Amino acid sequence: MATQQTPTISAPPAGSSAPAAGAAAPPPASVVPRGTLYAALGVLSFSFSFPGTAWALDGFGPWSAIGVRGVLAAVIAAAALLVTRAPLPTRADWPALAVVAGGCAIGFPLLTTLALQTSSTANSAIVIGALPMATAAFSAVLTRRRPSKVFWAAALTGGATVIAFTLSQSHGKPTVADLYLFGALVVCAAGYAFGGRLSAHMPGWRVIAWGVVLAAPVNLVLSLWALPHEPVHFTAKALVGMAYIAAVSQFGGFVVWYKGMGLIGVARASQLQLAQPLLTLVWAVLLLGEEIGAAVPLTAAIVLACIVVTQRARTS
Repeated sequence: MATQQTPTISAPPAGSSAPAAGAAAPPPASVVPRGTLYAALGVLSFSFSFPGTAWALDGFGPWSAIGVRGVLAAVIAAAALLVTRAPLPTRADWPALAVVAGGCAIGFPLLTTLALQTSSTANSAIVIGALPMATAAFSAVLTRRRPSKVFWAAALTGGATVIAFTLSQSHGKPTVADLYLFGALVVCAAGYAFGGRLSAHMPGWRVIAWGVVLAAPVNLVLSLWALPHEPVHFTAKALVGMAYIAAVSQFGGFVVWYKGMGLIGVARASQLQLAQPLLTLVWAVLLLGEEIGAAVPLTAAIVLACIVVTQRARTS
C-alpha cells in the first residue's frame, strides 16, 4: 500500500513578506497606472475644448453653440444608458449629479463660450489653469480635510497671479470675459469634485451621462430659442468643432476623466491637469494661429508651480 505523503509548504524567501491569514489582498499593481492613463486621456481631451469651441463659433452663435452641444451630448449619453440598461441612481446620488449637471453640462460650457467671444484661447487657458487648485479646495471641503498652511499659501499665490495676469491684460480692470472665466472656474471645480466623489462607487461614464441628461431640458430650451435668432453657417470648421465639443468635451472626455478620478482619487487626478493649460496654448498656436505674449508662458509657469505645491502639501 502506498504511503500517503503530507505536502510540504515551503517558506517564503528571506526578506519577503507574506500576507497574514485573512488579510485582504493588495489591489492589483495595474490599478494606479490604469487610473492615471484614464485621467491623462481626459486632460488631453479637455485641452482641445477651447479650440473646438472657437471653431464651433465660426458657424454657430454663442447661445446656439451652448445649447446644441448640450443636446447632442445628451442624445449620446441617453443612448448609452438605454443600451446598457443602466439602473437609475439612488436618491442620495441625485444632489451630487445636479452639481455635475449645473457645473459641467451647463455652467462651464455657457460661461466659457461667452468668454471666448472676446477673450483669446491662450488667455482663457491661463485663467482656467487654476482649476486644479479650485478642485482640490472643493475636494478638501467634501472630505472634511483641513489643508495645511502651505496649501493655502500656494493656492492664494496662484490665485493672485491669475488675477494679476487678467488685470494686466485688461489695463487694470477685469473684463466681462474675465468674470465669465472665473465663474466657469468655480462651477467646473464643483462639478469635478462632486463627480469624482460619485465615481468612487458609480461607473464614471454613468456619472457624466446622468449629468448631461439631467441638463438636457435646459439645453433643449436654449437651443429652440437661440437657433431661430442667431445666424447658422454649416462650415466644415464649425461642424468639426461642434462635433468635438459635444461628443468629447461634453461627454467622452468626462467618461475617462471620472473613471480616472474614481481609481486614483480627485486630488491625484487633478494634478494631471497641470499639463492642460500648456497643451491648450500649443493648440491655440497650431490650430488657431494665435500669438502668445511673454506674460502668458510666465504666468502659466508660476501657476503650475503653485499647483504642484498644493497637490503635494499634506493636510493636517
